[in-house]
Amino acid sequence: MLETLIENEQYNIGYLCTTRQCELGRAEHTAMRWVAADGERKDFTYRDLDGLSNRFANVLKNLGFSPGDVFFTFLPKTPEQFSTFLGSLKAQVITGTLFSNFGEEAILDRVGDAKAKGIITKKSYLKKINRVRDRMPALQYVILVDGEEHQSPDVLSYTQLMDAASPEFSTPPTPPDTPSILHYTSGSTGKSKGVLHAHRSVLMQHQTARDILQLTPEEIYWCTADQGWVTGTSYGIIGPWSVGVTQVHYGGQYDAQAWFHLLEQEGVTIWYTAPTALRMLMREDPALYRRFDLSRLKYIFSVGEPLNPEVIHWARKVLHHDIYDTWWQTETGAIMIANRPGLEIRPGSMGLPVAGVEPAIVSDSGEMLPGKEQGNLCLKPGWPSMFVTYWNNEEVYRQKFRNGFYFSGDTAYRDEDGYYWFMGRSDDVINTAGHLVSPFEVESALLEVDEVAESGVIGAPDDLLFEKVVAFISLRPPFEYSRELELKIRLHVSNKVSSFATPQEMIFVDSIPKNKSGKIMRRVLKARYLGTDAGDLSTLDI
Repeated sequence: MLETLIENEQYNIGYLCTTRQCELGRAEHTAMRWVAADGERKDFTYRDLDGLSNRFANVLKNLGFSPGDVFFTFLPKTPEQFSTFLGSLKAQVITGTLFSNFGEEAILDRVGDAKAKGIITKKSYLKKINRVRDRMPALQYVILVDGEEHQSPDVLSYTQLMDAASPEFSTPPTPPDTPSILHYTSGSTGKSKGVLHAHRSVLMQHQTARDILQLTPEEIYWCTADQGWVTGTSYGIIGPWSVGVTQVHYGGQYDAQAWFHLLEQEGVTIWYTAPTALRMLMREDPALYRRFDLSRLKYIFSVGEPLNPEVIHWARKVLHHDIYDTWWQTETGAIMIANRPGLEIRPGSMGLPVAGVEPAIVSDSGEMLPGKEQGNLCLKPGWPSMFVTYWNNEEVYRQKFRNGFYFSGDTAYRDEDGYYWFMGRSDDVINTAGHLVSPFEVESALLEVDEVAESGVIGAPDDLLFEKVVAFISLRPPFEYSRELELKIRLHVSNKVSSFATPQEMIFVDSIPKNKSGKIMRRVLKARYLGTDAGDLSTLDI
């Protein structure tokens, strides 16, 4: 199947997901069934998707974008999200996606760092961009999907631009190493890092969509992930459409009844979602699910954070389905280790490696560890979807590769049968509902509140979110805790960073533990919160 996808060394993702599908006889096959939050439905064929993405490629070309320029989408789930993403890639423009709930500082950290030339968004999000636009001098164009007319020479109407653009576009030859997608992910000690991929990633995304997710053109597939997240691009756009599948895309938020109505109404056969969503579904009345006919649903897959064994047991009992957990990262670009149909599921395990992927458990000193010993989860470099670099941060990129391995930042062990078991993070990054949150970013936002003198942020176990964001806060005299102050802090973090980075819990303390060099000792805060031993405190600045 891969042999028929790539022809004449054309690796362009936008082309392979649209034009190539038409060439393979799927022009009139439904590519996307768009279901709006109010239930309104609209189908887009591969021919439709090809024409819309061609128009947008011409829009960027007409505005003077060149291969290697950077363009971002800053949209909720809308049909325009998909056609603009694919059109940008056809034009060989490096394309990034932002969560629609990002605050102004999160936008600045990403769009500013990337020196993006353009961004597409909605009028209601424009004020966030405008508040930091003077700090993003490279940003030449803002395109509004809901703007009927151009507002100014640099704030443009998507509708007008598309009406003036041709639906014909000849995608330039795109070698496999051509830069493609830029996703930003959080670090524990600094600002978010731009993870750059190349068009060759489609090889791995295609392979895993077919072999792990079991996608074929005959399936009806629904990935619930937002396109701001790498899952939403790798398996909500690229992998499925490179296979020629029909995708359902839903514009609404989580609602158990709406979700199951969608599964039944659209006849979804393969469903990819997140453990947090599944844990939310577990809290619903089981009688709800008996009202829906899921007889067409073949497989449920999960991604984002470890899948609790109790979720698997619940799904077997209530949904009468197994759930197949998958492990991968923004940096890996595609699924690396997975449970899948045909393999025994060991509840709590990440599963077995994907074909062509070579994982290993490695000590901090670089030695490979034998079975059942916990260590760093590493991968032998060379898989097609491996990231190219960290944008503007080549030194940190090189630090991820040691002793011939890519160090993922996760810790795990391997059992006697080769199954991998996730144990935790080797850094302080917080995984809350599948979103990686930098404690540094939250601490920085907290310190912008006038009443806050110091802050320290940790992740703590949570039954629903996997980890919740917990903030320890020391106030400036004479300020004292109040409910109003807590609300002010929450709103500030949400507006500056994002809603999912907002602390679920705040603990007000007299001081924040630091070492003698001034670094926040988050492990001490975490031990205090969990009531465990904090370990060596010799470097604590008392």
